[in-house]
Amino acid sequence: MAIPNYTYLKLKMLGPNDVITMSSVFSHAFTCDREHYELTTAVVNSSKLPRLGELSVPVALDYNQPTSSLAFRLLEETKTVGIDPTNPTKIVRIGTQLPAK
Repeated sequence: MAIPNYTYLKLKMLGPNDVITMSSVFSHAFTCDREHYELTTAVVNSSKLPRLGELSVPVALDYNQPTSSLAFRLLEETKTVGIDPTNPTKIVRIGTQLPAK
């Protein structure tokens, strides 16, 4: 098990006799981070990314499309209230029955 401390750029881990401490300097850490950033950017910008997007299935449901499981059913215990007096189509429905808790 190792314990990284990013503030002081140190990595401590148990050794056979004592704790092993590895140190770094900020310029070296910055260089490594920059190389990883450039590698990640190259992968993202590669030609394979658009194809992966076409092959992947969206995880999030489109809540703008009404489905039977997501359809909102109006209850008999609702009251219609107008929000904007100048526009009668802007309304909300409020439940009139409160739960016990």
